[in-house]
Amino acid sequence: MRPIRRVWITRAQPGAARTAARLTALGFEPVVAPLLAIRPLPDALAQAPDFATVAALAFTSPNGVEAFAALTPDLRDRPVFAVGDATAQAARDAGFTDARSAAGDIHALAALIAATPPDGLILAPGACEPAGDLPALLPDHAVQRLPVYAAEETDAAVPADFDAVLLHSPRAARALAAILRPDAAQNRLAVCISAAAAAPLHAFSFAEIRAAWAPDETSMLTALGKSAGPV
Repeated sequence: MRPIRRVWITRAQPGAARTAARLTALGFEPVVAPLLAIRPLPDALAQAPDFATVAALAFTSPNGVEAFAALTPDLRDRPVFAVGDATAQAARDAGFTDARSAAGDIHALAALIAATPPDGLILAPGACEPAGDLPALLPDHAVQRLPVYAAEETDAAVPADFDAVLLHSPRAARALAAILRPDAAQNRLAVCISAAAAAPLHAFSFAEIRAAWAPDETSMLTALGKSAGPV
């Protein structure tokens, strides 16, 4: 496998810029070429319930927090259940006063909600095509999805030179699989946020495909390892 210096970031902005800053601080050279773009849905609130009936909010990504917060100044006093620490912090930054992190995946989020269920409707703003089905995981609770953004594939090309690639979602991995030539994976490393994100890549000849031990970026960077340093 090639020494790891140049790391391709495939996630959408603005998250890609934050990842690039973290990689730079660790001694890597980030290659920012997002395969997905986030498009907020300005008419999303037309599908929203009466906010007076909402007892809590559930977010599965910072993108959902940011898109929902941009649409409305309401519900900042409602408790927030967040899938992970980054999502919880995004909620706090947006003004939500009570944000609790499940520190895991959507199953951990469902478990957190079930352990301390609110008395009323749980509104779950998120993607048009969510990676998991939160209402199905909480059949005994009132959970309503609210699509507030769409993740769309970009026309980004595969970078001419990279040593490793980061996949922050199964959707990004599928987008990569659609454009990557089999020989472009040779001697390179793929680091994925989960086993589900790694699955679309198994047909390619990566030197190694690593799945993070926990579904967050810090775990992904741990799986990436140390930079080989400058040439």
